[in-house]
Amino acid sequence: MVTAVITKIIGAVYKIPLLNLIGDEGSAHFQVTYTVYNLLLTLSTAGIPVAMSRLISEARATDRPAQVRRYYRVGLAAFAAVGLAGGALMFVFAQSLANFMNDPEVTAGIRVLSPAVFFACLVSVYRGYSQGHNDMMPTAVSQMMEVVSKLVFGLAVAWYMARLGFGSAALSAGAIVGVTIGMGLAVPVLAAMRRRIARRAYPDPPADVPETRRETLSRIFRIGVPIMLGSSILNIISLIDSKLVLGRLQSGAGLSYGTAKVLYGVYSKGLTLFNIPAAFIGPITVSVVPVISAALARRRGDDARSVMESCMKLTNLISLPMAVGMAVLAGPIFRVLFPVSDGHGPALLRILAAAAFFVCSFQITDAILQASGHERLALVALPAGGLIKIGVNWLLVGSPSVNITGAPVGTLLCYAFITALNVAFIRAKIKDRPGFLRILLRPAACAGLMGVFAWGCWSALSGLLLGPLGGGRAALALCLFVTVAASAAAYLCLVLALGAVTREDIALLPGGAKLAARLKLR
Repeated sequence: MVTAVITKIIGAVYKIPLLNLIGDEGSAHFQVTYTVYNLLLTLSTAGIPVAMSRLISEARATDRPAQVRRYYRVGLAAFAAVGLAGGALMFVFAQSLANFMNDPEVTAGIRVLSPAVFFACLVSVYRGYSQGHNDMMPTAVSQMMEVVSKLVFGLAVAWYMARLGFGSAALSAGAIVGVTIGMGLAVPVLAAMRRRIARRAYPDPPADVPETRRETLSRIFRIGVPIMLGSSILNIISLIDSKLVLGRLQSGAGLSYGTAKVLYGVYSKGLTLFNIPAAFIGPITVSVVPVISAALARRRGDDARSVMESCMKLTNLISLPMAVGMAVLAGPIFRVLFPVSDGHGPALLRILAAAAFFVCSFQITDAILQASGHERLALVALPAGGLIKIGVNWLLVGSPSVNITGAPVGTLLCYAFITALNVAFIRAKIKDRPGFLRILLRPAACAGLMGVFAWGCWSALSGLLLGPLGGGRAALALCLFVTVAASAAAYLCLVLALGAVTREDIALLPGGAKLAARLKLR
């Protein structure tokens, strides 16, 4: 999670100036390219870390080091082949994919990203191996390498190409090159870290007899394929959604191709902010899967339930204030970060902020189902939510009076429905299940009160300072920074005062026992 904070800061240094450099049209090209890439990446890698970490954690819990080694070797060979095929398909059919997305100008960007699919498959195997040993450092290192590479190489290439006079489509392709470079550089580093983990965890020769390679591969795919299919369904729907939004803005709302690109580019900027809360929850989900799996393998249902409740409470404590803060401060956030953007941004961000909470809730409930052996239920929840998203977008985005505002509404309804289904599945399938309402109430109360405070603080500061300071971007940024800092402090005080966090929750953190004692938590 610390890495998520650092990478988001570095990512902001990369992406905010980049999106301002390439403009609204370039932002649309950037988003379309990433949508195609994410689909092929998901088809190739989704399910690998979860399957590897869960199986390796179970093998370690039952003292089978030879089987751990077999999982790693079989998984690496199999998914290297999958990644090679996925990258080749992305490169060869780049033009066809771009045409399908109603944006033929993104062909070059798709080809630039194609090698990253192969590298990502290898990185995913190494991440799954380390996560199965409760070591999150390799995952953190690879994430850091990717975002630093995007900043150093991607932004530099885009800036240089802008000076040479390239168009927005070429600039977005140049900016993406850092992703491929970062993934490629991460592979040898993670390989070395895996060897270090193996030497530390297994100093003696293994005594157990592993399963055959066919049985091992079958186990990996039995867990990984349903997760991959579920994630792919959502990515396929997102890809169709991107195509649908651009198409319906023209065919339904009656806008020109240029205007549709601008509006979709503004929506893409909102999506950049919308994805921030989920980035903080991702580390929680990958951390709890092997822990819950190991507890269930040892038949310790109370321990598994305790971990589920703590991770869900932590998710609520993080995602709720971020969502409320984005909604309340949507106007100043957009004016500070994207000052030359079209004026639809704040309204879109307010709706996306509500959707961001449900995305985080979906992530953590999905991780609980995966860790408990119910990953196939995602094949029910994700398509249902995706169909809602497509249907709502078809109706609303095609309406001249609604147009682009319909896109975040579809996103909100999609993830709210998926979250509701996941909660229903957990209540029906898991015996030692967490208490959802009890976990939600106090964090929600704290976030709501913080939102009122943030609104009042911004209103007071902007009224007092914007006039004397000239009302420019720097003055807006100062007022926004002070408001966010004061609101974060107020939220922390509310969390402690209302007892939203307990000694047991804090004790899970590094050094948490001492921190809980200082805070005098019960």
